[in-house]
Amino acid sequence: MERRYAVGIDLGGTNVRAALGDDRGNVLARVEERTERRRGPEGIVKQLARMVLAVTSELGLERIEGVGVASAGTLDPERKIIKVFANLPFNEIPIVDPLERELKVPVKLLNDCSTAVVGEKTFGAGRDFENLVYITISTGIGGGVYVDGHLLFGKDGNAHEVGHMTIDMEGRLLCGCGKRGHWEAYCSGENIPNYARLLLHGREEEFEESMLSKIVGGDIRNLTAKSIYDAAKLGDPLSLRIVEHVGRANAIGFSNVVNLYDPELITVGGTVALKNPRLVIEPIRKHLPEYALNRVPEIMITPLGGDAVLYGALAIVFKEVV
Repeated sequence: MERRYAVGIDLGGTNVRAALGDDRGNVLARVEERTERRRGPEGIVKQLARMVLAVTSELGLERIEGVGVASAGTLDPERKIIKVFANLPFNEIPIVDPLERELKVPVKLLNDCSTAVVGEKTFGAGRDFENLVYITISTGIGGGVYVDGHLLFGKDGNAHEVGHMTIDMEGRLLCGCGKRGHWEAYCSGENIPNYARLLLHGREEEFEESMLSKIVGGDIRNLTAKSIYDAAKLGDPLSLRIVEHVGRANAIGFSNVVNLYDPELITVGGTVALKNPRLVIEPIRKHLPEYALNRVPEIMITPLGGDAVLYGALAIVFKEVV
């Protein structure tokens, strides 16, 4: 059977990636650039169009079935735009119509985490599962969900905001969205340092004597998720306790996902998880049975690695998902 081709785009606030691939999951060409921030929405569209042309230069636009765009932020599926993009200095970014006019091929737009779970189901570990969740633990926390073989979308396309489930009713930490007690406020790469400082309150002497303190130059304000996990990998007892607390909080978030969606498989991606697979996954597996009402599913790092979103962006061209 003749191969079908598409271009997938992973649009983030810092970087944008484009890949030419086929319906068998082969990536044939790719390009990555810093996201255009200076020329407003029009600059974003021109950048995406140029990158599509770059990866299709040898094959030709006439050979591809379309372009799939996976974007962070809140989307407006009616107007086919990115409504709110927190990491860019502007919002209301038209994507579908301008790109279709520029490239003369169909364009589809979907949230990045929903796109990632489509990639997992099409090309990854979820091929044989009808009930599947993908969770990213990165700068933020997000998810994509299949139930009974159907991608959950929601009235506004936002049925994936698992990172904004409340896991702490006392609301000790403020989430980037402005609400308190959300999972993301405790366990995302951006916010793990805030949780660590909360845990270390009143334990300054213990911190000063730790390996973690040496790594961050003795200044608790310099804590990062990377420094905490790096110290834990070196066996630092204080960092290992912090990682255990983060793991328990993650287990509460995962239990909410398990209780709500009853998946057979949860795959995990995102920078924090991919760079620290054992330290992230093992505490989740350990503590999840304490909180989950439904049968605990298999939990694993995504085999698609950092390309789950790109694979999904290709897949949404080849198949109708919503």
